[in-house]
Amino acid sequence: MTMTTEERPAAASPAPADAPPPKRRRRRTPLTWYRGGGLANLLFVLPMVFVFFFFSWRPIVQSVVMSFEKTNLIVSSWVGLDNYVAVLTDPELGRAVVNTIYFALLALLFGFPLPLFMAVLMSEVRRAKGLYSALAYLPVVIPPVVAVLLWRFFYSADPNGVFNTILGWFGIPPQPWIQSAVQAMPSLVLEATWAAAGGSIIIYLAALLSVPPELYDAAEVDGAGICRKVWHVTIPQLRGILFIMLILQVIATAQVFLEPFLFTGGGPAGATKTILLYIYDKAFRNSLGGDLGEATAVSVLLAIVLAILSWLYFKLTDRWSTN
Repeated sequence: MTMTTEERPAAASPAPADAPPPKRRRRRTPLTWYRGGGLANLLFVLPMVFVFFFFSWRPIVQSVVMSFEKTNLIVSSWVGLDNYVAVLTDPELGRAVVNTIYFALLALLFGFPLPLFMAVLMSEVRRAKGLYSALAYLPVVIPPVVAVLLWRFFYSADPNGVFNTILGWFGIPPQPWIQSAVQAMPSLVLEATWAAAGGSIIIYLAALLSVPPELYDAAEVDGAGICRKVWHVTIPQLRGILFIMLILQVIATAQVFLEPFLFTGGGPAGATKTILLYIYDKAFRNSLGGDLGEATAVSVLLAIVLAILSWLYFKLTDRWSTN
């Protein structure tokens, strides 16, 4: 059976005579690495690697090793998993975890939507935006210890205290604030929200500039009010930054220490004792270096939990970026 001209496979066209030969991949050898400036680059990088290892990875490795020891920084003995067993069976750790989760939930309930709400209001202001931004960021500028001591004065349980005086104007009796096991944690969350909201507001204000104004104009043509604009335009456009701020706030609240330490010292009756305050008490409050092994074990466990949260954050953000 003969094939017609149309059915015959076309012969491969010969390469033009003047075509350059295909480039061969050069093998990387120590000599080519040296001639390419590899040694000079290594010499420049070594000091940074040494500093990073000495001040970052070395303490981490030492902490992991210390979590398996009974030590007071002078005498050490290997105890294996005894430190982990001791802290995991300690009821005080369970209570510290519950208090930390309670603090985180209250902080997310009040401290997460408030900066976004303030940023949206400030973005609608036509005049003196710079002044409002500076006033919103002012609490961040105040040193945290000074801010806590100032609010501790405001939280005085005396009827003539600042907040109790304000409540008296509306006929509300004086409150014990941080001296009450029920009101202590919400009081701490209120101060922490006030101190940290300024940074979030500035971030949200910068993110709002990236939202196309045409979307707001289209929503306004459809008769949408300010609430519907925020729900259907602002929040979807800021989904990525909102999720980043959520993860960062969860990690920060899991490591809360300054407020319970300076306000209540973990009281009253252990109502504000968080995980970091539990670690501090284990390491220093009972006796200097008395339970450093157990304190380090709790720190390693907390680091593992935060690492898992960070891994989940990267996985979710990577999925969002590919969709």
